Amino acid sequence: MLEPAYQVDVVVVGAGVAGLSAAHRLTSAGVKTAVLEAAPFVGGRMSTEKVDGFRLDRIGQPLFTSYPQLGHSPGLDALVLRPFAPGVLLHSDGRHHRAGGPAGGGGTRSALHAVRAFASAPRPPAALPKVRARVRALRPVPPAAAYGAPGALVADERFAAEPPFDAGPPGRPLPGDRVQPFGIGTPLRLRAALSRIATTPVERLLARPELPAAQALAARGLPARTVDGFLRPLLAALLCDPDLTTSSRCADLALRAFASGRLCLPEGGADVLPELLAASLPAGTVHTGVRVTSVAANAVTTAEHGVIRCRAVLVATGARSAAELLPGLRVPDFHPVTVLHHTTDEPPATGGHLLLDSERGGPVAHTAVISTVDPSRAPAGRALVSSTVLGPARACVDDAVRRHLARLYGVSTARWETLAVHHTPEAVPAMRPPHDLRRPVRLLAGLYVCGDHRDTSTLQGALHSARRAAAAILGDLGTGRPMHTSDPVPTTSRAAA
Repeated sequence: MLEPAYQVDVVVVGAGVAGLSAAHRLTSAGVKTAVLEAAPFVGGRMSTEKVDGFRLDRIGQPLFTSYPQLGHSPGLDALVLRPFAPGVLLHSDGRHHRAGGPAGGGGTRSALHAVRAFASAPRPPAALPKVRARVRALRPVPPAAAYGAPGALVADERFAAEPPFDAGPPGRPLPGDRVQPFGIGTPLRLRAALSRIATTPVERLLARPELPAAQALAARGLPARTVDGFLRPLLAALLCDPDLTTSSRCADLALRAFASGRLCLPEGGADVLPELLAASLPAGTVHTGVRVTSVAANAVTTAEHGVIRCRAVLVATGARSAAELLPGLRVPDFHPVTVLHHTTDEPPATGGHLLLDSERGGPVAHTAVISTVDPSRAPAGRALVSSTVLGPARACVDDAVRRHLARLYGVSTARWETLAVHHTPEAVPAMRPPHDLRRPVRLLAGLYVCGDHRDTSTLQGALHSARRAAAAILGDLGTGRPMHTSDPVPTTSRAAA
């Protein structure tokens, strides 16, 4: 009996970073893959609006140079990261305190106590782990060969032996690589404490009892000034969770990423990252404007083009859309995020830091002069100030944010121009305890799911879930079986170049 002809080996539903990254790993292994996206563009929540020469991220969640998957995901060799200034600025008593920056200021002392309480790890090695993503302004951009050409992904025992959270292989140092997340002027004791948490094994963090992050902070006997003045605003910004209901293990991982790397932004906007992934896939792989209405282990049904036959289906959409296609899949709660973008011709002087409010005296969780960090996001002579509000949408949010920004920056915001207000109700999946850091990606042979709702609610989690899903698919398909490639997918393809 002849095996039925397939139009494609694997259909990936969703062209966010998880789906595109999984498609890279599959095509690298010789698996013919089609990525179907309902929207007219790739990227999902990692989207950027272009307004009069400004590039405005819709969610604006900072990344970390210490995310291992940024350096180990195929297709991201050309990614350029723009780092914030080391540490963060904390606004308190009408002044700015540099936490983890040059010596001096109460914020540094608070940071030291916080890190000591969070990490009781062995003495660090002589050097911190090296960042494998390109970081402009920290070192010269190395050639693509410095990353090592990612070979075909093979499903073998390496994936089964991974720890519950992928800390990434150490890799060899890149030429000129240097990581001093908190500046040369940082006191030696603080640098040692930050180095300890940066090198604490992930398994040790995950072995701690799991509580909501706020309860874990209280249980560790931290001074109120440390919790309220440094850890709470920092973790709220990193987790998009103002009440710190997130699992304490996820909070520890976030603090570890902060201590071992630098906060950063993709140069040119958040959408640059998925655009790079899409552009480096083989021509004809990505198809936008295609709505998938149902999935099975050997086919997907689309609204525009009927049934597309395949050997496996990977659902790589957001959690709610995935549950609509896969009944029974759990839908988590979400943290809503509102991002406001303002412009002025007289930018506040913050030195490229992320600014937090220790006193929580207004709606803004964190803010930054983004054009100082990444000049490509604003036209010459104009400054871009982006601010994040956590929680449900609020009436008259722009007025409240302007008043708060005036106090935070110490300047009048009356003449600032509002460029955009982006509210995303389901911006970040909640990670409340008990939180499984590695939810299953293989539902049954031929049907798989990935995304930040399967690991951690971060870019690192999305990329790592894609790696796990690709490994599971390759393991089930087998790389030695002949692949049927008849009947082209009847969609409008997105050019790969």
